[in-house]
Amino acid sequence: MEILATIWFVLIAVLWIGYLFLDGFDLGVGMLMPIFTKDERGKRVLLNSIGPVWDGNEVWLITAGGAMFAAFPHWYASLFSALYIPLTLCLLGLIFRAVAIEYRGKGHTQRWLTFWTWAMAIGSTVTAFLIGALLVTTTTGLPLNENGDLVGGAFAWFGWPAVLGGLAGVTFCFVHGLLFLTLKTEGELRAKARRWATKSMLVCSVPMLIWFVLAILNRTWLVVPVGIAVVAIIAAYVAIRAGAEKKAFFLHGLFLLAGMAAVFTGVYPNVLPSTLDPAFSLTVGTASSSDYTLGVMLIVTAIFLPIVIGYQIYSYRHFLNRIAESHIPDAHRVPAAIRS
Repeated sequence: MEILATIWFVLIAVLWIGYLFLDGFDLGVGMLMPIFTKDERGKRVLLNSIGPVWDGNEVWLITAGGAMFAAFPHWYASLFSALYIPLTLCLLGLIFRAVAIEYRGKGHTQRWLTFWTWAMAIGSTVTAFLIGALLVTTTTGLPLNENGDLVGGAFAWFGWPAVLGGLAGVTFCFVHGLLFLTLKTEGELRAKARRWATKSMLVCSVPMLIWFVLAILNRTWLVVPVGIAVVAIIAAYVAIRAGAEKKAFFLHGLFLLAGMAAVFTGVYPNVLPSTLDPAFSLTVGTASSSDYTLGVMLIVTAIFLPIVIGYQIYSYRHFLNRIAESHIPDAHRVPAAIRS
């Protein structure tokens, strides 16, 4: 019986989609920090737009990884050992971003501000690139032998699918961050975000669309969700041009949801295909934990997941208002006598 394993495969797909949708705009805003505005008050607006929610959004990444570990230990072991180097770099990117958010306001010299601004941008870009590479790799496959071990050395994972996934992750987050800024900022920053999103949206959707199409080759019935994704991105473009910012943001999310649904459906029942021999591929049946483990996990998830989602909804509603440069106070300097 693979019913429980299939349910957990769907739940893990939902967690990854949720992570890309929520932390995607955080990463996008981080990428924009050095280039979107030269004004320090404007940069602080960008930082404050994600300040209340970025760490909660990262919970989806932790949960997705934890769910893979508990529900599909063989999937987790093969994928994370094969991608040990890029995942370590991804972790460093997340650390740099988190430290930059917390430390940037602790100093006031231009060198300090510039360093942490670029640390946040580089950390966000590296994270988006490597998360995209991970997801494309797990859906297109790795050179795995019959034991689920990587063949070909530490960099056997690196090829055009990984590069495509990385570009898809970066470009999606870039546009998603711009669309988020149209919802959270006022004045010139809002207008500039709308202009940049309008100019970049269609071009930036190309890598992810290529990924969606590759994932459904020889599965013609999955043309429907990919078609929905295409319609959604075109509708998002029309909406942002018309100034319908909220509609554009959620249509961009629908583009992600429909396309990723096609990707995960297309790879099923595999969780990690082998490019050496289809017989070596890990499936929901061969890579999963016992039914008892999956059942207990499902009960715990049914209890606690609504609580987590409810709290996140509350936090977003609480910090719903827009932020303008006029809302940002002057930088506070602690007197030397107090510091000592």
